[in-house]
Amino acid sequence: MLLSAAYEMSAGRTLSLVGVVLGAIGLLALTRRGLWAVVLGAAGAVIGVVVVVMAKGGPGTGYGIVGGYVSLAVGLAGVVLGGLAMRRAARAAAPRAS
Repeated sequence: MLLSAAYEMSAGRTLSLVGVVLGAIGLLALTRRGLWAVVLGAAGAVIGVVVVVMAKGGPGTGYGIVGGYVSLAVGLAGVVLGGLAMRRAARAAAPRAS
């Protein structure tokens, strides 16, 4: 095994990371990927909150509380980027008044 179990991607971290990537793509390319970024970022953030709430110990105890906080932060970043991408795409699609 190349990585130990502590460094593998959990479901929350994976969803959060995918949400951030889709949000960034949505911001750069004016695509409709903003909704997916919001959904996946929110899912990652919720999983991060569940991990933090269910952890019985602090950092270094093996309960994953640091990973939960990372998932929460990255998930919220995905939600923000996705929201910005959706707003930008809506502005680009809106008819211009002349």
